[in-house]
Amino acid sequence: MEATNALTAILENPWVYRLWQAPFANQKLEPIFQHNDVTKVRRVLDVGSGPGTNARHFTATQYLGLDLNPSYVEFARRRYRKDFRVADVTQFQAGQDGQFDFILMNSLLHHIDDAGADHILSQLTRMLSPDGRIHILDLVLPDHLSIALVLARKDRGQHPRPLAAWRTLFERHFKLELFEPYPLRAGRLTLWNMVYFRGSLKG
Repeated sequence: MEATNALTAILENPWVYRLWQAPFANQKLEPIFQHNDVTKVRRVLDVGSGPGTNARHFTATQYLGLDLNPSYVEFARRRYRKDFRVADVTQFQAGQDGQFDFILMNSLLHHIDDAGADHILSQLTRMLSPDGRIHILDLVLPDHLSIALVLARKDRGQHPRPLAAWRTLFERHFKLELFEPYPLRAGRLTLWNMVYFRGSLKG
């Protein structure tokens, strides 16, 4: 527990977090760019935006990043000159024009228990435009012994889920359009198993 707390404290530094994420940042986002034309996106809401890891992909788009960490938000504002705010998405009010056609959550929900995840996803159904899509990337807990299983259990996020549990969670709130497992690799070695979910509002 002490080692986990120490790692968490270290990763609160925006520069350290960016260095930690850098080798896999583009690989993690590949399914989004494979299946979507982001040049047609109008308004992006990046939930758990961290130090702006995803912002550079949306330079020509109206973009809002939300994160609870003030250090991350200040770093992202300086670096990307976009709209980043310290906010809890479950309490956030975006105003009259507060619907987004592209909502992104990149590796957030494995830090949050089921009740909290349901609360967040329920809130996001009210912030997604009728023609919009939510895009979720997150860490899968493998069902067999592997390096990916060990790393998932060692992750500072305490709630990686098996694939079936992720699907159940997402489909409680959104209509499923894509549900695609994929690996994060170093060479041929799979270090983490991920899933990409794309969903829309239910009828």
